[in-house]
Amino acid sequence: MSGKRLVWTVVVVVCVMGGTIGGVVVVLPLGSPIRQAAAHAQEVVDGEAPGVTLPKLVSEVKAQYTAEAMRAKIEGTVVMTAVVRTDGTPMDVEIIKSLDAEHGLDKQAVAALRQWRFEPGQKDGKPVSVRVTVEMHFWLK
Repeated sequence: MSGKRLVWTVVVVVCVMGGTIGGVVVVLPLGSPIRQAAAHAQEVVDGEAPGVTLPKLVSEVKAQYTAEAMRAKIEGTVVMTAVVRTDGTPMDVEIIKSLDAEHGLDKQAVAALRQWRFEPGQKDGKPVSVRVTVEMHFWLK
């Protein structure tokens, strides 16, 4: 490869890389949701920590029984943890005590909890993301 061709190849590669990096910077500015989510992850406090007031439930969606779980006559409680963000929405929902993964009650509980809305918890008078534990009961009538 001639020297001239090598120089032009390097120039083209540098321009393409610079354009790619510039495009990423434009797409993910400093205030991007990805960066904000990372900041939220660092600010989560435990609901039992001193000086923390727990989030207050504003609206609740009831979990629905699946037909399979009804036929199997499954009853009991799903225990989950979630982080209630400063906007009152739950995220990072995890099951810590399963009731029924086979017939879908665990999934129904998670889906319902994700639709709940809260007044955010506070620490030192300021809204904070708080990790909470939620129990969801399934009882046949």
